[in-house]
Amino acid sequence: MEDMLRKLIVTSLFCYFVTLLLCVPVFAQSCDSSCANTLECERKIAKCQEAWDQMERAKKPHADALRKMEADILAFQNRIKLIESELIKKAAAIVSGEKELIGLLDVAGRRIRQFYMRSTKSNPVFIFLSSTNVGSALRSYGYQQAITNEDKKVITQTALLVKDLEDKKKALEGEKTTLASMKEDVDRRAVSIRKLVGDASAYQTKLSGFIASLSSQQQAFLGAKLSSLNLPTSLGAGPLYCTDDRKLDPGFSPGFAFFTFGIPHRVGMNQYGALGRANSGKGAEDILRAYFNDFEFVSGKEGETIFVKGTNEFGQSFNESMNIEEYMKHVHEMPTSWPQSALQAQAIAARSYGLAIQKAKGYVLPSQSDQVVKKETNAQSWIDAVNTTRGKIMAQGGNPIKAWFSSTDGGYTYNSGDVWTTTTSYTKRMRDADGEVNSFSDLMAKAYDRDSPCFYAAQGWRSNYGKSAWLKSEEVADIVNVILLARSDSSVRPHLYQPDKPNPEGTDSWSADRVKQELRNKSITPLNNVSSVSVTGVDFGVGRTTQINISGDGGSVSFDGDEFRNYFNIRAPANIQIVGPLFNIERK
Repeated sequence: MEDMLRKLIVTSLFCYFVTLLLCVPVFAQSCDSSCANTLECERKIAKCQEAWDQMERAKKPHADALRKMEADILAFQNRIKLIESELIKKAAAIVSGEKELIGLLDVAGRRIRQFYMRSTKSNPVFIFLSSTNVGSALRSYGYQQAITNEDKKVITQTALLVKDLEDKKKALEGEKTTLASMKEDVDRRAVSIRKLVGDASAYQTKLSGFIASLSSQQQAFLGAKLSSLNLPTSLGAGPLYCTDDRKLDPGFSPGFAFFTFGIPHRVGMNQYGALGRANSGKGAEDILRAYFNDFEFVSGKEGETIFVKGTNEFGQSFNESMNIEEYMKHVHEMPTSWPQSALQAQAIAARSYGLAIQKAKGYVLPSQSDQVVKKETNAQSWIDAVNTTRGKIMAQGGNPIKAWFSSTDGGYTYNSGDVWTTTTSYTKRMRDADGEVNSFSDLMAKAYDRDSPCFYAAQGWRSNYGKSAWLKSEEVADIVNVILLARSDSSVRPHLYQPDKPNPEGTDSWSADRVKQELRNKSITPLNNVSSVSVTGVDFGVGRTTQINISGDGGSVSFDGDEFRNYFNIRAPANIQIVGPLFNIERK
């Protein structure tokens, strides 16, 4: 049994060892963390993610089997301990047998001598001649024969015992040697497979770091175009101005506009969501618990100090230390006409964020880069919210958390790691709606931030076409052609930026006609115009458009939502963009 178990475990360990050993070096060459432009970032992110996914698929069955194998090894090691215990008993029995054998050998020696002596005197003729009668002779002969037979028996048993003890000692030494080898072999191979599974997990962590770095670089490239939209990250800079392009006439038809739900950055408290929750009767703490995980409310921070440095959006400069409660009275991050529960939630979040930033870098910026602070104290309703929550923060392990907030999340919030490079346990992905959402109409009716003017909007515009974000049929066709060309030949991607702006890579951006010609050269039929654009896949659990379908004179084609959004933002004219993962298409 022990030998079979040993073979099973050793064989399994060897298989896991070889499989993982083959996987790691192949994936290790799949991606790196540097990129020079948005398209290269996108390409490398895809490679890194593919490598991560392949490693996960390769690792998972072995990690699962390793967990079972660990249990088998434990059972095997327990069996080894039992065998060791039995060997100890066997060794003790042999020692006892050897002591007993010493006495038996002494008896056997005497019996052998006596047997020899009797054998010389036990001649039947001699017995009969020396006896006075036949009966006495027969009795004497029988007695001597019985003693002789007993001597033979004792001598034989002693010889067999000696042989048995020798065999047992030899077997015991063999078992000890085998057992030591088995223990060493299993332990060595178990250590190896544990290390390989650990190395695979470590490499996945490295890949995740690459993806985060590439995503950060990609966002930096796209950020240059996004900044031209002047979309506020919070309500601190004033009221939101998002135009409903459905009410604008571009002067052409058909026209297509790409409407995004919400605006960046969608992490932490959704300010318009806080308004919606307050209007539904939620208190400040309930509002904050809805948007944050893994924290506790802590009081008594009213004695802390904030150092404010920098210039706000209103041209006011700061370079001064302030008591945290005095600082809070100068924060301007939410309309003061909103309900007290929303204002109090904002006050706790702002106080927490301010102290966390102060702890991290030693000062707080008075702009949206941190949170908006003005020279003037805020309105009385805000002061009331500050006083009501005096000294109260959200903390984790006694330390204030970076309680981010944004103006409009479009019905969904995200973990900080989904948007930036740092994942935090207290930010979370969630659907910010009152009830189940299975359609765009559900979301528009149930999202807590549905009253925001930027909840559902097409972002960007051109000076002509009614200053709208509507695109012509041939402009959408051009974006489709760009994706088809990039799919067929990744080397041409530096030429696929929007032609109406300087190429960020210092080369030429190909026109729509050039893109179509390149497709024809590759025997791919381009689109000259499109007749329909529709969203055919949405994940309403996390808030992401997963697939769109576009039909035109060149046929129909489907795209992954993220793929289409990335190329749309690179190729679309002016500053027109899709600014989030969840978007819809309107047709005019």
